[in-house]
Amino acid sequence: MQSPLRLTFRHVDRSPALEARVHDLIGRLEKFHDRITACHVVIEAPNARPGKGRPFDVSIELAIPGGFIHAHGTHGNANEGHADVYAALSDAFDSARRQLQNADPTH
Repeated sequence: MQSPLRLTFRHVDRSPALEARVHDLIGRLEKFHDRITACHVVIEAPNARPGKGRPFDVSIELAIPGGFIHAHGTHGNANEGHADVYAALSDAFDSARRQLQNADPTH
């Protein structure tokens, strides 16, 4: 990647384990698609809703030659989010991988 990974936490405590997981997942994307030039990952926990816990939302913006990829960690009802931040991360990175595959049929 030409630019360093940008990682933003909103209403979520930054943790070394969470940061390491993001770096691992972006490393896997780079092995899958070596033309990623920039990446911004946002991990967010909106205000808690009564009886619903704090769902997590992960969004990823990747820059590749010729455009951008936008992916979100949503599952089922997009308004519910994920109760597990790691599930939201996996979901978002899976979506990014599928979009990269569709953007470049050689992969």
